[in-house]
Amino acid sequence: MEPLNQTTSLRFILLGLSTDSQHKTIYFIIFLIMYLMTVSGNLMLVIVVRINPRLHSPMFFFLTNLSIIDIIFSSSVVPLLLKNTLAKDRSISVFGCATQICVSLGMGATESLILAFMAYDRYAAICRPLHYNTIMNRSLCIYLAVVSWSVGLINSTIQAILTFQLLQFCNSRDVNHYFCEVPAFIRLSCGDTFVNELSVYITGAIIAMGCFYLIVISYVHIISKILKIISSEGRQKSFSTCASHLTVVTLYFGTVMYMYLRPHSKKNADSSTDKIVPILYTSVTPMLNPFIYSMRNKDVKNTLMKRKQDH
Repeated sequence: MEPLNQTTSLRFILLGLSTDSQHKTIYFIIFLIMYLMTVSGNLMLVIVVRINPRLHSPMFFFLTNLSIIDIIFSSSVVPLLLKNTLAKDRSISVFGCATQICVSLGMGATESLILAFMAYDRYAAICRPLHYNTIMNRSLCIYLAVVSWSVGLINSTIQAILTFQLLQFCNSRDVNHYFCEVPAFIRLSCGDTFVNELSVYITGAIIAMGCFYLIVISYVHIISKILKIISSEGRQKSFSTCASHLTVVTLYFGTVMYMYLRPHSKKNADSSTDKIVPILYTSVTPMLNPFIYSMRNKDVKNTLMKRKQDH
């Protein structure tokens, strides 16, 4: 099989989720609804936090960052998916593909770190309440946010450069995916992908597994503290909140680790699974996050009700 030299004029074809026209219509409607909910829910949270001084706390500072990340993350993937679902031309340039990899991978890594720091914030608030304001001071919060965005940007840039330094892809330009993602291009390459796979495993282990470990440890301490609450109503409410948080976190990290921390060779590829799993971290969790993390908060509800009454 002769390699297909990569040039600036090279365009890849994103095969999408399905070739069936009826399925395409259903997918289009579902993803459009999910995308509109993602953007409106996260944008609403950013505005609510902005206008309500009572929400100017470390937790909502991180939630605002998370909302911005989710809007960018989802917007880097879903609009192109919607276009390709209906359009005949599903091609994308090398530059467009590299940009999508940079943005989506960068937001994914940044979200992992923000979720870990949010869990630590809850640990400090519940387990160290008397020292909370000292621990989670403004300078530390800004520093953690800057670190999150910087690590995400650096990691995604490195991965994008390594991916498009593979130099050659096999005769087919067809990418069996609905967006440009590193594992799909590793499988498409005819060249040696050892460095690429090693890089993905190392960064995935450090960022995804490291953040997930920090979240689990934080919630173990939080749950241990909750068990000491005398009021059964207080325990039930706290457990309900923790359960919803952990469900979303497990869904996000579980799917990310499945995609990036397993072998990426062609013989290990499962095209249907490799298309379905990313939907959970590119579309589902960005849609759920603002509702799971904030809509139970009384200050958020009161602000929304007040704005509704004003109008």
